[in-house]
Amino acid sequence: MTETASRPTLEAVAARAGVSRATVSRVVNGGDGVREPLVERVRRAVEELGYVPNQAARSLVTKRHDAVAVVIAEPETRVFADPFFALQLRGISKELTARDNQLVLLLTEGRDDHARVARYLAGGHVDGALVFSLHIDDPLPGLIQGAGVPTVFGGRPGWSDGIRNVVYVDSDNRGGAREAVRHLAGLGRARIAHITGPLDQTSAADRLDGYREVMGDGTDPRLVVESDFTPGGGERAMRELLDRCPDLDAVFAANDLTAAGALRVLREHGRRVPEDVAVVGFDDMLPVAEQSAPPLTTVRQDIEEMGRIMARLLLRRLDRRVVGDEPGGVVLPTTLVRRASA
Repeated sequence: MTETASRPTLEAVAARAGVSRATVSRVVNGGDGVREPLVERVRRAVEELGYVPNQAARSLVTKRHDAVAVVIAEPETRVFADPFFALQLRGISKELTARDNQLVLLLTEGRDDHARVARYLAGGHVDGALVFSLHIDDPLPGLIQGAGVPTVFGGRPGWSDGIRNVVYVDSDNRGGAREAVRHLAGLGRARIAHITGPLDQTSAADRLDGYREVMGDGTDPRLVVESDFTPGGGERAMRELLDRCPDLDAVFAANDLTAAGALRVLREHGRRVPEDVAVVGFDDMLPVAEQSAPPLTTVRQDIEEMGRIMARLLLRRLDRRVVGDEPGGVVLPTTLVRRASA
C-alpha cells in the first residue's frame, strides 16, 4: 500500500512541470500538438519524479499495447539448439527495445498449436507479429491474416493461397549458393555434392536452385541429398553421399550446422578437408564456422540484421503516418567468407 501511494502521478508531474494534466498525458502517450519547450519540461519532470506510465491507461489512449509477438514455426527443441534463431531474436529484441516495445515469443510444437497462436494474436494482446521459419504448406499465414494483425515475415513467402500485401525480409539465398558453388568449381572440383535443407522451406529451395544454376542440367542427381538444417541431418546426408558417390570431391551444405555434421563424417571416413573434399556452408554463424575442424568456408548472411529490419518494418506499419509506405520485400546481400575448409 505504501509503495502504491508513493508512486508519482500525472498530477504530480503536471505540478512539477507547470503544465496541465492533459498536456502531460499527451506527451507521455506520444500525442501531437504540444510545443517542444513544454515537451522538454514534461520529460524533465517525468525523469526527476521517476514517473512510470500506467500501461493499461496508456493503451486506452494510444490503442497500442507496445508488445510484438514473435512466432517461430518450429518446436522449442530446434529453436534453442540452433544459433540461427538466437541471432535473429537478438536483432529483433534490440530494435523493439529501442522503441520501448516488449517481445512475446510464441513457438509451435505442431499443427495443434497453430489455432492457439491465431487465437492469441486475434485476442488483442499484441500490436503486430513477426513470423519466420515457415514451411510451404504451413497454415499460419492464412490464420494470421484472419486474425487481422499487422505482420512481417522472415523469409520469402512460398505459399499461393491468395494472401496479398506480404511484407518480408530475406537473404539472397540463390545468389549466395551460386557464389559457393562457383568457388568450389574454381578450385578445380568436378564432383560437387549438395546437402539441402528441408525443401518445403523457400530458403532451402532457393539454395538448391542456385546450386543447379551453376552445375547445369547434366548434374548427377545422386549428388543431391535432402536434409533438415541440423548437424545430425548433415551426418546422415554425408554418409549417404559417400555411399552413392565415393568419388565426390566437394560439398556445398545448405547451412553451417549441416556442414559441421558433414565434416565429422568425412573425418570418420579418413577424407582430408580440403585436400580430398572441400566443404562450404551457409550462414557464417561464428561459433559454428570458426570452431569447425577445419574452420568453415561459408556464405555469410547477416542474420541479426534481418531481425532488426523485420522489427523496423513492423514498427513502421504500426505508425499510422507511414501505413502503405513499406516495401513488399527486402532481400539482403550475401558474401562468401573463405576459411580453411575450401
